[in-house]
Amino acid sequence: MADTAVLLEFVEKLKAENAAWVADVKDALGEVTIFVPREAIVDVAWVLKTKHGFDMLADLCGADRGPEEDPRFEVNYHLFSTKHKNRLRLKVLLSEDEPNVGTVTTVWKTADWHERETFDLVGVIFDGHPDLRRILLPSDFDGHALRKDYPLRGYEPYSLS
Repeated sequence: MADTAVLLEFVEKLKAENAAWVADVKDALGEVTIFVPREAIVDVAWVLKTKHGFDMLADLCGADRGPEEDPRFEVNYHLFSTKHKNRLRLKVLLSEDEPNVGTVTTVWKTADWHERETFDLVGVIFDGHPDLRRILLPSDFDGHALRKDYPLRGYEPYSLS
């Protein structure tokens, strides 16, 4: 488990760079999560990669917090530093009315398919993505299967007979 004091130093370095980049911080169970305003995610990602050694995007995933929640959606960026072996999570919260956030494919190439999967299953739109289209579901699939208002038994758009 990481020393959270070291991770909180990265939070302070981000705040020193631009205080508006850190909306909130959660330190729980040895993990640090930085809540980043959606307008700042690309800048924060770039600074963490180039100045602070978080050179690997280990995972990017989206979640629907539920139709009754506001903001409804979240995008989680799980970062790893191969240099100092630390993990850090960034979280961006998005409203149902505007589920858009900038792509981080310019920072980490591996974000390409992660963002496409999040778009496909949750419906988050990654502005500036080079090829934002479905990756798991058929292109004519209606809806986003991991949204909490999607029917539990799904739809039966295709006949097996």
